[in-house]
Amino acid sequence: MSVGYVAVQWSPHKRRYDAVATACVVAFVATWVVTGRMLWKGEHAISMEILLLRGLGACAAVLLHVILAIGPLARLDRRFLPVLYTRRHLGVMTFLIALAHAALAIGYYHGFGVVSPLVSLLTSSTSLTSLHGFPFEWLGVVALAILFLMAATSHDFWLKHMGARTWKRLHMLVYVAYAALVGHVALGAVQTDRGATYIWIVGTGLVLLSGLHIAAGLRAAAIDAGQLMPAEGDAWIDVGPPDEIPMDRARIVAARGRERIAVFRHKDGFSAVTNVCAHQGGPLGEGKVIDGCITCPWHGWQYKVGDGCSPPPFTEKIPTHAVRLTRGRVEVSTVAQPPGTALPPLRAGAEEAHDG
Repeated sequence: MSVGYVAVQWSPHKRRYDAVATACVVAFVATWVVTGRMLWKGEHAISMEILLLRGLGACAAVLLHVILAIGPLARLDRRFLPVLYTRRHLGVMTFLIALAHAALAIGYYHGFGVVSPLVSLLTSSTSLTSLHGFPFEWLGVVALAILFLMAATSHDFWLKHMGARTWKRLHMLVYVAYAALVGHVALGAVQTDRGATYIWIVGTGLVLLSGLHIAAGLRAAAIDAGQLMPAEGDAWIDVGPPDEIPMDRARIVAARGRERIAVFRHKDGFSAVTNVCAHQGGPLGEGKVIDGCITCPWHGWQYKVGDGCSPPPFTEKIPTHAVRLTRGRVEVSTVAQPPGTALPPLRAGAEEAHDG
């Protein structure tokens, strides 16, 4: 979180992260070029320009796979959360690498004619009914345009002014970019006689990503199955015995058709807030209480336990929920209070509520 917007807020952690990521990119492209020079010699030798543009394209494709894998991996194993924290850095880096790949490809294949290189790129093939003539370059342009849009709006300035939901919908276009990338690589391999190797590699990546997302979805569905309660008017949801809620952690519950609620245990009391972080919709209930503030596991945004307000000088607020004790079990109201509403925490020794 930041008080004001600046171009980039570099912390020592982010500097080290970006330095390591950049070194990995350079090593990947260099290894690709050197290996290509060693494998393809004589009359089968591939020019340095083609090796470089293919290496850049492959690097961008690998990074996009990594980016799309981080989300489900973080849901399956909390040890991946630190990578999720700086995922946007990888996204901007992926766009820059893809841009370098596109610039080199356009210059090499379309830069020496009498027609504008971009016009040549878009008109060199227009056979939409044949796999061997389909303009796979168009798919690359679509993927690059989406990556540019996401990189350009990656700063929290845009997130603040567009709103979390709109910003999130925009960045979900990454899956459209991925689909365009798969088509770009597969059709390009078919048309340039590179063999089935590229298709197998892309297919393997598609299967692995699909498997990760399905596994994460099934895990979330299994958790929800044990947490969802019938929604009947302004109902109270049974959370469980007080001792089963970990200290400075939460139990997540929800009524069917309603947003999830995170019930936290802090010191000698219990409080409840919405499970949705105001930043990017992160799962607050998967975070923990640090210095009296609920801390989102995605990007570290914080809200005070008692009222859902971010600590000064920050002004973000989230809805809160009432909590009560009935027959030795913690219950939470499904009615969300306005963001920032202070509610007294349920004390461990509080008198129980009774029907009627």
